[in-house]
Amino acid sequence: MNLDIHNRQSRAPGSERKVLRVLAGETVFPPPVWLMRQAGRYLPEYRATRARAGSFLDLCFNPGLAVEVTLQPIRRFGFDAAILFSDILVVPYALGRDLRFEEGRGPLMTPLDLADIDRLDAGRFHEILAPVYETVRRLRQELPEETTLLGFCGAPWTVATYMIAGHGTPDQAPARLFSFRHPEAFDALLMRLADLSAEYLTRQIDAGADAVQIFDSWAGVLDEAAFEAHCVKPVARIVSQLRARHPDVPIIGFPRVAGALYEGYRQKTGATALGLDWSVPLSQAQRLQAEGPVQGNLDPLRLVAGGKALAEGVDSILKHLGGGPLIFNLGHGITPEAPVEHVAEMIARIRGSKTA
Repeated sequence: MNLDIHNRQSRAPGSERKVLRVLAGETVFPPPVWLMRQAGRYLPEYRATRARAGSFLDLCFNPGLAVEVTLQPIRRFGFDAAILFSDILVVPYALGRDLRFEEGRGPLMTPLDLADIDRLDAGRFHEILAPVYETVRRLRQELPEETTLLGFCGAPWTVATYMIAGHGTPDQAPARLFSFRHPEAFDALLMRLADLSAEYLTRQIDAGADAVQIFDSWAGVLDEAAFEAHCVKPVARIVSQLRARHPDVPIIGFPRVAGALYEGYRQKTGATALGLDWSVPLSQAQRLQAEGPVQGNLDPLRLVAGGKALAEGVDSILKHLGGGPLIFNLGHGITPEAPVEHVAEMIARIRGSKTA
């Protein structure tokens, strides 16, 4: 067991936070469970709160409402972890980039050009993000003691893809082309985002987050060399800075759809645990788990389907990974189409399991 994490767990008021136990290297069965995007549109109470907020950004930057939507799935399902309700793109927003969310289109920004990189303004960075830190402080006060509180940020590569294209694209070609044409400028952008993301996560931890997750949602579009330069290098920089400030705080790395490049990611970045997408074979997941905790990796569409598809997916993960340190989660975020009753069904099946 990692003694730093163990000591943090022992000192914490909620010393039975199962997610922290797993992140410390323990096998807990049935495993703790939470879901990416567990506060979201599949919940009627979320939709009601979202309507009250006005815009999505207003919801992210209103601590009262952000706390409310973060707590909603905890009240309904009793998940073992709550993740701060926010968005990965609040970081470029705090650097002065425009940002809006449109129904059916997602996040929209003015595309970043070469000259814009030197004009990114961090002068009000923490001032703009202060409501997020306040949300974390309130959450730690209001969450049940046994519930782990997770902070998060987007990985620099994933955040940069949206900044350069101005929106999501199927293969993030605009950012890939930019990186090939302007390698030094692109690396400078990634390092700037890494340093600011480390500060952002540090403030979340200072406010009460028990652990953090780094989402690299677009890691899977890169070749091996680009993966090392754009995913591994900046995440390792974030982890190094966090370890210097908070050596005992667990860090979950999630390089989605990294495939074979998951191998070695933990060692190269220093992440405590690996978040696995649903395409990772469970045989590979077992090898990765032999090196430390893993999180995942149910196909979100099994949750939508329910019934036999859901039961078989849950049982297979528990059979292959339940004998080691596992945090049960989806392989990506829960979709708006997921029936609430299927979420309850999944949790009951996990928690009702007797043996791995």
